[in-house]
Order: sequence, then structure tokens, then C-alpha cells
Amino acid sequence: MSLKERVSEDMKAAMRAKDSARLGTIRLLMAAIKQKEVDDRITLDDDQVIAVIDKMIKQRRDSIGQYESAGRQDLADAEKFELEILTAYMPQQMSADEVRAAIAAVIAETGASGPADMGRVMGPLKARLAGRTDMAQASALVKAALSGKA
Repeated sequence: MSLKERVSEDMKAAMRAKDSARLGTIRLLMAAIKQKEVDDRITLDDDQVIAVIDKMIKQRRDSIGQYESAGRQDLADAEKFELEILTAYMPQQMSADEVRAAIAAVIAETGASGPADMGRVMGPLKARLAGRTDMAQASALVKAALSGKA
């Protein structure tokens, strides 16, 4: 079963269970998937659906930080609930050691030697790690590795 089909089945299950909070989040996800399909005139595969989910997760994390700094814990809690649901659709996250190993492999493959080669490393790395780790943290690790601090 594809990821898109799984989301659709979960939406039906949430409807049957009358779980309105979960249903709302899943509907937002389905709407984002369909919007991407309409905009690009394609049918999304699992990797593209993961990219949509990843984008939504980043938005939720950003919103949580903003709401908490503004003292709106009620809104932050709602975003955390949505984040929890969206995270369930992502592939299993890689450990820090696995990420470091992937970074070392890409650096070796590309022959990167310094901070100026960051772009040469991040392209292939993003393809390998997309959806399986936080790319902001991976970027920081790449920067440290290329500057000789890791």
C-alpha cells in the first residue's frame, strides 16, 4: 500500500471513529497532497508525499516555537498534536551515527575538502537522507565535517 493510500485509509478510519482532531489533521495532509498533484499535474509517489509531509512538519515546528514565545500554549499544544500525527507517516529516523556515516560517504564520493564544497555535498546527501533525518541538523554536521571540527 502506498503512503498516499495509507493516509486515505487513516482518514476513513478517523471518520468512522468520529475523531475530529485527527481527522482535521489528516484532511490537511490530503489537501496538501492533492494541491501538489494539481499544481504539478502529476501523481505523487511515496518520496514526493514524504516531501510534502516533511514540509508540513517544518511548518508545525516553526509555529510551535512562535506560539510558545508568544505565550500561547493552547495553540502550541494543537500544533504539537498535528506534528505527532504527521510524524507517524514519516519513515523511521536515522540515528546520529548513521547520519555521520552517510555524510562521510558523500564527502568521500564528491571529494569535498572545505566549507566551499558544502553545496556539492548537500545535494546528494539530501537525496539519501530526505525524510529520514532533520536536514538542518545534517547541514550543521556537514559544515562541521568540512571545516575540520568533526
